Amino acid sequence: MSTADTTPDTTPGATLGAVPEAADDRTAVPLFASDLDRTLIYSAAALGLTMPDAEAPRLLCVETYESRPLSYMTETAAQLLTRLAGHCVFVPTTTRTREQYGRVRLPGAPSRYAVCANGGHILVDGEPDPDWHAQVRRSLSVCAPLDEVCEHLRRAADGGDWVLKQRVADELFAYLVVDRGRLPDAWVKELAEWAGACGWTVSLQGRKIYAVPGPLTKSAAVAEIARRTGATHTYAAGDSLLDADMLLAAGHGWLPGHGELADSGWRAGHITALHERGVAAGERIVREMSAAAGADRAHADRAGPDRAGPV
Repeated sequence: MSTADTTPDTTPGATLGAVPEAADDRTAVPLFASDLDRTLIYSAAALGLTMPDAEAPRLLCVETYESRPLSYMTETAAQLLTRLAGHCVFVPTTTRTREQYGRVRLPGAPSRYAVCANGGHILVDGEPDPDWHAQVRRSLSVCAPLDEVCEHLRRAADGGDWVLKQRVADELFAYLVVDRGRLPDAWVKELAEWAGACGWTVSLQGRKIYAVPGPLTKSAAVAEIARRTGATHTYAAGDSLLDADMLLAAGHGWLPGHGELADSGWRAGHITALHERGVAAGERIVREMSAAAGADRAHADRAGPDRAGPV
């Protein structure tokens, strides 16, 4: 097959599609791309510990902020993730800035690749890839400029006692931190309509309202990592609208029972909608990833020692 037939479109804003076919099974390797907050790791408020205290899972703190524990996963999930990372390309894929991502200490060896700022940065061994970032910057020229969106956010929220903070992330997108109890019912919908006409996307996640340029996607960054690693099977997990393109582009994926997508009834045929909510969903997702990696290893083993590659 020609290069044109096997190389995915990794232009920022493009969907992942099929990852490149390996020349033979020796290069076959699965890639697992997972959102972090409220998918893999959870704040205390998002843990969803509804069981009796004596039955609650043991937790591992994976993030500290201002000398206080901030994010957790179950110890079981941590053990599974440590083993999983040795059998696949595991890619933390987050809307967090590089600085915010740097606070997270997932169990096991650090991932070689990570995606930050919703696809704005690919980290390779912890360092941003400047060529990828420059490519992303060029793709954003088709959207309304960031300054215009920030000014609209400021004016639209002016006088609202529900706005706690307004922030710009890595000079790529903007977000508000809000009091959900006081947030006007129609405000997010009205913002999304305005932003859509400007080429931007709006997502409500917990206490944060994100405004993100349309071409800035996780799927494009994951596709580029799949191309570089030769991954032939791509899996994804996420809970928000900003994860939807990554989920749609993956070969298979998982959706927790909470979050923006679950609450809206979002579904896709190749995405498993889980019943678990909170940190239990995070553990279930890592279990499902581990089972998928095991199936891929078994397939490689059946192919024989001369054809099976590292998975």
